[in-house]
Amino acid sequence: MKGPLFYAKILLFGEYGIIKDSKGLAIPYNSYQGALIISDDADEKAKDSNQKLREFYQYLLQLQDPDIELRLEEFRNDIEKNMHFDSSIPQGYGVGSSGALVAAIYDKYADNKITVLENLTRDKLLKLKSVFSKMESFFHGKSSGLDPLNSYLSLPILINSKDNLEATGIPSQKEGKGAVFLLDSEMIGETQPMVNIFMNKMKNEGFRKMIDRDFARYTDDCIDDFLHGNVKSLFGNVKKLSKVVLKHFKPMIPDSFHQLWQTGIETNDYYLKLCGSGGGGYILGFTQDYEKAKKLLDSYKLELVYRF
Repeated sequence: MKGPLFYAKILLFGEYGIIKDSKGLAIPYNSYQGALIISDDADEKAKDSNQKLREFYQYLLQLQDPDIELRLEEFRNDIEKNMHFDSSIPQGYGVGSSGALVAAIYDKYADNKITVLENLTRDKLLKLKSVFSKMESFFHGKSSGLDPLNSYLSLPILINSKDNLEATGIPSQKEGKGAVFLLDSEMIGETQPMVNIFMNKMKNEGFRKMIDRDFARYTDDCIDDFLHGNVKSLFGNVKKLSKVVLKHFKPMIPDSFHQLWQTGIETNDYYLKLCGSGGGGYILGFTQDYEKAKKLLDSYKLELVYRF
């Protein structure tokens, strides 16, 4: 048995902001994917995944939430047959490895499931997000449910606020010089400690004001520019966002990248921002000249996400 593929996701804009009810934009990232598989020849990775599924099954069993209608007996039987999640999505990199797993399990075992083929009203999207949030909380302690939602639907999702989501279209890619890219920090990032740091910072009135006044505003402007194809304005707003993140989110940026981040802002050759919660994993980059940025960042592994 091999189930359908579920893809990684990239939160282009909105990290941390969506916790505080500002806008976000998440897109599927098809370079990485995973699928549920039952096979006899299990290597160490497959055994680890199977063990994780056993723990997840116990969590779902105890959850007993009426909104989560899963055929748990069938799930348990498949686990006993050595089912595992065969995935190329790197863990701890901010691209939704646990989200893809949750999406795959919902797709296979949910009764009365909402599918991508039906009319995705706001209520249906919110219901899905709520179910996914409760399921994915097993992995992160607290989850918005956005990663599994993006992976399950394989559509760009625009988050207007906590209770206002919509599937959206993004401008088709051009063969231009500009690009969005991923930069590999070659460190694992853990979501929970980073979110805890953010929540502690939110106790500070000055930080809260900065989130409302600068961070949320620049994020919203970036999303509007990106969706409307206003590339010139987008880069101006990404630069502002990059500056704010470097100044106020330093603990979420690995120390060895602080200077690289600053150099991009000073030279305008590229701008960096967090990809997910930070602390390691991928860093998102925006550049108006990808070939030049590649040369400047030639000691790092880059992956192309989107072309302007």
